[in-house]
Amino acid sequence: MMVADVIEAYLTRQRSLGMRFESAGELLHRFGRAMGERPIEEVTAGAILDFLNGSGALTATWALKHRVLTGLYRFAISRGYVDSSPLPTTMPKLPPQQTPYVYSTEELRRLLDATAILSTGHSRHVPAMYRTLLLLLYGTGIRIGEALRLTLQDVDLAEKVITVRGTKFFKTRLVPIGPNLADELAAHLGRRRLLAIPCDKAAPLFASRGVRGWCYPHVIAMFQHVRRAAGINCPIDEPRPPRLHDLRHTAAVHRVVAWHRNGQDVQRLLPQLATYLGHLDIRATQRYLHMTPELLEAASQRFA
Repeated sequence: MMVADVIEAYLTRQRSLGMRFESAGELLHRFGRAMGERPIEEVTAGAILDFLNGSGALTATWALKHRVLTGLYRFAISRGYVDSSPLPTTMPKLPPQQTPYVYSTEELRRLLDATAILSTGHSRHVPAMYRTLLLLLYGTGIRIGEALRLTLQDVDLAEKVITVRGTKFFKTRLVPIGPNLADELAAHLGRRRLLAIPCDKAAPLFASRGVRGWCYPHVIAMFQHVRRAAGINCPIDEPRPPRLHDLRHTAAVHRVVAWHRNGQDVQRLLPQLATYLGHLDIRATQRYLHMTPELLEAASQRFA
């Protein structure tokens, strides 16, 4: 059976079980293109190793590729398409996982101001729209993918609530927003109505043209330009610069700092933060609460 056919059969089976398999599906399609038109039993261990290694230095993506291909080959073996898996059985030494970054208030202001750089090479409405996206990510702590999947019907400015559908764990949740973010979204919707893009309820909240919304790689690429223009570089002892996803981490940490400073019971409020962020339980939320100088200071003041 051809590699592409096995991949499609595997994706069909996984999605029939209720899994979205979006990013894994993209990775498997890249694998299929890299292997070319050949039967899956002719794929060699060397070809797979080349795909896993990619170009440049090894990253954590190696482990992700290996995990996804392991699932594919387990499926292929169970269906009799191959006799054994040619995947390597030992893992190379990979760099440590990137430490989540907490942006300071000043850095957040610089990021917002730096969206003006997107006026070069993009449609003229992109800088203001990207600024709104950054404010939404920080103001709600939602995931980037969740923000990009939002449609116009998901934003209820009268009730000041955003409906986040099809989340990481296949649940829908309601995310309340503050008056400042509501005003920013209202201004964004006003600007959006002036554009030659669909405005029906199912239309994407963030879009430049046509019926398709912004895609994840495009948004990440724009963030690299904005981050550099804001003068935010690699932290000390970190090989990579802060990410767009770190706005979610920043939102969680800043909320806990505010609770500490206001003398509120953080342990009692953490389950509420877990629900707000869309986590399955509080342990996932505690992962975000790395000690920062601001959090240490707030905790010290609370103890005193």
